[in-house]
Amino acid sequence: MTHPDYRALAAQARSEADAATLANVRDRCLRSEAGFLAMAERQDLADRNRARREAAAAALTEENAAAAPSDEASNELRPHQAPADA
Repeated sequence: MTHPDYRALAAQARSEADAATLANVRDRCLRSEAGFLAMAERQDLADRNRARREAAAAALTEENAAAAPSDEASNELRPHQAPADA
């Protein structure tokens, strides 16, 4: 899933603020910059948390696969087991 480049949007808002001649326009652009930077931080946090969860899930899957008997091992008769149809 792609996300907007919030840092680029913040930089654009900053350049618009620098170019603004009216105080209210400059303030609006600076508020936009602050909002975009906050969204970028939240997105970074969400990406880090997602990566951590995916790594934990992959490790758990590998752990479960290593602990589960293979199909061949579960189909083999063990010396102390009688055949199922006997």
